Amino acid sequence: MDRSTAVRTAGVVVLAANLLLAVAKGLVWLQTGSLAVGSEAVNSLSDAVYSVVVLAGLYLTTRPPDFDHPHGHERIEPFVSLLVALGVFAAGGLILWRSATSLISGDISTTMSPLAVGVLVGTGAIKYGLFQYCLRIGNDANSPAVEAIALDNRNDILTAGAALIGVLGARIGIPELDPLAAGVVSFGILYTGWEIVESNVDYLVGRAPSEDLRAKIVQRALSHPEVEGVHDVVAHYVGPEIDVSMHVEVEGDRTLIEAHNIETEVMESVRAIPEVDDVFVHVDPKELGEWKADDEADRLAETHTRDGDDN
Repeated sequence: MDRSTAVRTAGVVVLAANLLLAVAKGLVWLQTGSLAVGSEAVNSLSDAVYSVVVLAGLYLTTRPPDFDHPHGHERIEPFVSLLVALGVFAAGGLILWRSATSLISGDISTTMSPLAVGVLVGTGAIKYGLFQYCLRIGNDANSPAVEAIALDNRNDILTAGAALIGVLGARIGIPELDPLAAGVVSFGILYTGWEIVESNVDYLVGRAPSEDLRAKIVQRALSHPEVEGVHDVVAHYVGPEIDVSMHVEVEGDRTLIEAHNIETEVMESVRAIPEVDDVFVHVDPKELGEWKADDEADRLAETHTRDGDDN
């Protein structure tokens, strides 16, 4: 399955699951009146609503390049992730507000119905499956938006667990466990929203990739038999993908065609790294005096050589 199909399929699967869960929880809430189940129904309904928007965003990000967007539309993905973060913040804030008002007013609706227990346990199981599925697709497709959806589904496991604590609390005569558990979980949800924002803002402001990836880029360039050294290596995120520019040092007696071939081969080698999109290589002949020391490039090359290249 190609990247576009995998990402779009993930969006459809999550939307369908959220719709089914919203209906199931709503029916159980109407029968039991449980605050815990009612909050979960609202949570799933809000998930379904913003899943429609996220699915539209995923469709846009996986469209092929066109005249106005020659590099494709993947750079929209961090904005889709930020939209997911807004949904996470909204869910966390709503749960915190409902738990606080319930504790203050003392108006706590609980239930001991097996239906409530069943729908909450089922929610946890389904959300765990969605979390693992979206995490795998997000990692394989290098999709920050799908990874953000995975984290949101992880949150839903926590909220379902908190609601289950509330139902069990009613069975043992401590109904206050319902809003207390929900309040504690809300802070975890809000923190997840912050995690999504933090990682995706890095994509938007051009953060450098990890040291391991930068070391791999340097090593790929130095692995060419005609390359004597590299300097001024710059790698940064443009959306979820990485652009690279570098100077490679070669002997000056190469013909123009030979220099061009070296440049092309280095570019193709670095671009073969899955996370890398565009690569710009400048060839510096020795005789022009443009070879220079680059301590950072030397350090990365030595580190990656010591750790082993996983080409």
